[in-house]
Amino acid sequence: MTSTPTPIPVVDEQLERIRFDERGLVPAIVQDATTREVLMMAWMNAETLRLTLREGRTVFWSRSRQEVWRKGETSGEVQLVRSAHYDCDGDTLLFLVDQQGGGACHTGNRSCFFRAFGPEGD
Repeated sequence: MTSTPTPIPVVDEQLERIRFDERGLVPAIVQDATTREVLMMAWMNAETLRLTLREGRTVFWSRSRQEVWRKGETSGEVQLVRSAHYDCDGDTLLFLVDQQGGGACHTGNRSCFFRAFGPEGD
């Protein structure tokens, strides 16, 4: 697993295709680059999307704190971006990352998606 960030060139024409919602946000799905496990979903605005691409690590917008949030800044659970994608409508982002530390979830789990519906669920 790589332990250094990989910045991705910012191409304005591509960024213009992103459709932010009325709050100026777009959902960002984070997936493990090796296993393809979905680790988490968070929100980005135009600033944090640019920061993520430039820094090569995930940077999100915290809706609860109303501030920029660099994943792992306090926990050490940094996500180093390997590739960045946007869907056909430009309204959802996907980041393939190398997850540093124990996991992506604030609960201590590797993935935020550790709960399941149905009788075999949590």
